This record gives sequence, C-alpha cells and structure tokens, in this order.
Amino acid sequence: MYHILEFLRKYYYILIFIVLEIISFWALFRFNNYQGSVWLTSANSTTAKINRLYYDIATYWHLGEVNRKLTSENLRLQQEAHALREALLDQKVEGTFLDSITRTSISGYQYIDAKVIVNSDGKKNNYIVIDKGANDGITRDMGVICGNGVVGIVCITGPRYSLVTPIINKHSNISCRIRGERHFGTLQWDGKDCRYVYLDEIPRYAKIKKGSIIETSGHSSVFPPGLYVGKVNSVNDSPDGQSFRLKVELGTDFLTTRDVNIVITPYKAEIDTLQLYANRAYTDEPS
Repeated sequence: MYHILEFLRKYYYILIFIVLEIISFWALFRFNNYQGSVWLTSANSTTAKINRLYYDIATYWHLGEVNRKLTSENLRLQQEAHALREALLDQKVEGTFLDSITRTSISGYQYIDAKVIVNSDGKKNNYIVIDKGANDGITRDMGVICGNGVVGIVCITGPRYSLVTPIINKHSNISCRIRGERHFGTLQWDGKDCRYVYLDEIPRYAKIKKGSIIETSGHSSVFPPGLYVGKVNSVNDSPDGQSFRLKVELGTDFLTTRDVNIVITPYKAEIDTLQLYANRAYTDEPS
C-alpha cells in the first residue's frame, strides 16, 4: 500500500494529465459532429481490419479440414466417373439402372484420412511415413491415394504410424490401364525423375496417343479401378520390341502432397486368402 501511495504522490501530475486528455478527447468527439464522424469512420475501419485479420487467421487454421474434404470428394467423383464410363462402354442403359451400377461399384470401398509426416522424395528407394497405424485399422498392402492420384502402398504398420512404398520407388509395381482402351500393364519407376513413371507390357495394337489417361486397373484388392494415375507423355517401344513402353507424367506431386487417404477394401482378406491358396496349390502341383 505504501508503494502505491508513493507512486501516486510521485507521478500524480502525469495521471491527472492523462485523465484530462481523455476527458478532452471525449468532449471533442461527443459534442462536435465533424470530429465525431471522423472518429466513427476511423474506428469502423480499424474494427473492419481486425475482423478481417481474425477471419484470415481462422480460415488458415481450417485449410487442413477443407483440403481433406476436397480430397475425399475428388476420390468419390473419380470412382463415380469410372463406373459411368464402364457402363457406357458395355451397353446403353437407362438412367436409373446406371445409378444402381454406380452405387454398387463404389460401395465396397472406404477411406481413412491421414497426413504425410515424412517424405524421402529424392532417393531411388523413396518412402513415406503417415500418421495412421494399426490402432486406426491400417494393415499392410492397403492402397494410399490423394486428390491428384495414386501415392503408393502401405508396407509396414506401427501402432500409430505406417510406412508407405510410393510409386516413385524402384520396388513398386502397380497394375494400371489406359482409360477407355482396357489394355493394362505394370507401372514402374526408373529411379530418375520423380515426375515420370513407365507403363510396360502394353500391346502394340493398342490405340494410344500423347495425353491419354492412365488409371488403376482394379486387377488387385489394393486400389479401386479408375483412379487417376497420370497421362501419357510419350509412346516408346519396349526393350524387346514386342510391346509399347509408355512414359507417364504423374498426377501426384510428391513434393507437396500432405493429405492422403488409405483405401479399405472390406473383401480384401477374402481375395488375399484365395490368391494365397491358388499360389500354393499351383506351386505344389507336380509337372
């Protein structure tokens, strides 16, 4: 208490000056129309700037959620478009029946949102770490995709994180096809430019041109059919000259990809069990 009184005694004239200044400004803006209007205009402008700053900050913090929603919506639209293309290629159908085909085609797949934690882009055997693991239902050999295309396949899972083998890894092999042609081959990376991969084993009678869309074939339980992978950059002969080798420009930019989705196929376990049984049976079969 003594220190407070001593402070007031020492600086009372400054405090009185401040109080009088406040009263003067209040009287000036309160009883003079011009000064009052200037004050209101300035105050409103300042308030608007503060509100705009708050809105920009709030929008920035919600960008992650917006991006995740856009990614999921983009994947859903890709699958619906694929179902429609397949139906139109097969036959002419009525709208109601076409809608049922679409719902049936996309009903078996679910997606789990995840974020890229580590990205080793720039190596020959690249890898990606995502922030979802066994505790979230992630298992080995699940496909990983983003809004711009295919990312890779889960190879190892931990309780909270998973390791992904991206398509820009020399050990990656994914079955893909040319949209509208149904010719499929194996997608592989040559270990050089992360923007391009190669699709091999395409028959020479296939109708291919620069810019043709490359998509997942659906010939496995990892990826749904019709997901965008990239577009043909050039058409070349395979080393043996028996087929085409397509240079594919990837849709996924691995330098900037942060939000991804893990594909869950409910019947994957059944398919894998049948494939394992078939491999054992045919391997053990006497020649």
